[in-house]
Amino acid sequence: MSLPRYKITMLALSLGVASAFVGCSSNPSKKEVVDKGPQSSEQIYFEKAQKSLDRNQYTDAVKSLEALDTYYPTGQYTQQAQLELLYAKFKQKDYEGTIALADRFIRLNPQHPNVDYAYYVRGVANMEMNYDSLIRYTSLQQSHRDVSYVKVAYQNFVDLIRRFPSSQYSVDAAQRMKFIGQELAENEMNAARFNIKRKAWLAAAERAQWVIEHYPQTPQTPEALATLAYSYDKLGDKATSQQYIEILKLNYPNLVKSNGEVNLRAARKEGSWVNRATLGLLGRESQTVDTEEKNEPKTDQQRSLTNRLSFGLFDKPETEQTNEEDAAN
Repeated sequence: MSLPRYKITMLALSLGVASAFVGCSSNPSKKEVVDKGPQSSEQIYFEKAQKSLDRNQYTDAVKSLEALDTYYPTGQYTQQAQLELLYAKFKQKDYEGTIALADRFIRLNPQHPNVDYAYYVRGVANMEMNYDSLIRYTSLQQSHRDVSYVKVAYQNFVDLIRRFPSSQYSVDAAQRMKFIGQELAENEMNAARFNIKRKAWLAAAERAQWVIEHYPQTPQTPEALATLAYSYDKLGDKATSQQYIEILKLNYPNLVKSNGEVNLRAARKEGSWVNRATLGLLGRESQTVDTEEKNEPKTDQQRSLTNRLSFGLFDKPETEQTNEEDAAN
């Protein structure tokens, strides 16, 4: 049975269009990029990367370091180049790439003398992942949003301090853990406030109890104790509520009213003031989290590997050390 003429015509047109597309795809107008292999020796790649890093030209440095890592995977500069690449990627604000590179270095070089740096920079990069551009330049509190990355960063620093207690990065890691602990405590108390607002007393008490157990040294502790006293009172557990009120009388007497009731409003105001003073993100960039920016070189003078890998925290040039001593005197 033959096809009607119009169907044959449409079939012919379809075949013609398909052939045209096949012809176009088989003869691309653009030439494919072909890897021609290493264009320089291992030493030249490394020296070029060093010069780019000294000039803060991180894109050029990344290109040289990635080429060295690709073409000379077992060379004499490879491991050092991988550490330098961590720094360059971080300065490019490619935090996901930094974390991936740190994980790879830790996995492949567990006994390397500078592997502690990979643990450290992984934690710092996860901290930075937690802040977007909007949060960074406003007074919005990240602790009232998702805190999954800072939780990972906290564990990264725990691993660093546990594995390398005498590492030169452990002190800074501990300071960052303190900052993160305050932020996680604020996140818990924000949830507790919400639960009190909707009269979910038990849920509020559980959040406050978590702060007391896991973040006892944070500024949110007074509000957490007051929340426990208030929530148990609302639940009808007067005995437990009174126990927390007695603790408040001993440690924070201003949070207990003259009639013996907990002053939850005052506890919240005190917690909010401390939060603004310690966790305000507008002040964060000049404090703990971005210490690397504060210590960035203002000139093109050459930096040591240790100074660069620690974001300027260690092994400062003699000129800077002299200036700091003069300022202290």
